[in-house]
Amino acid sequence: MDNKYCAEAKLVLTEYLTQQKLRKTDERYAILEQICLFPSHFDICMLHESLDKMNYHVSKATLYNTLEILLAADLIVKHQFTAKSIQYELKALAETHSHLICSICGTVREIRDMSLKKDIKNLKISRFTPMFHTLYIYGICSKCKYRIQKNNNKNNTKQ
Repeated sequence: MDNKYCAEAKLVLTEYLTQQKLRKTDERYAILEQICLFPSHFDICMLHESLDKMNYHVSKATLYNTLEILLAADLIVKHQFTAKSIQYELKALAETHSHLICSICGTVREIRDMSLKKDIKNLKISRFTPMFHTLYIYGICSKCKYRIQKNNNKNNTKQ
């Protein structure tokens, strides 16, 4: 994400922390800066590792607490693609794509479809004002489909 967005995100975070009477710690801003460097989804382990590589050591508890603050400040989006997989991404990135999730291996792939985005934006929903959307499409990725077909072919030849 570009520096301009990160600077704007810091201003939003500062405003949110002020409104909520929360401390403006260096750790919170460093975590946000690191999140701005991710080009896509990230999980807590990826974030922790990237901060460690930058020699910025924070506890996982601090990461979880900061992620909750960033969620409440509407700066990031939380995705739970599968029961075991929780990932996050900048809200600005989440609004530009949809997600294809393999129900077998859990792989997540992003797709950008401007006509789909336009159709969703033009939806008229009574007594509801959409603010943003995210779309999850579950199915089977090509690798898993190939593996299933290969196993089925083996089983058919044994019979």
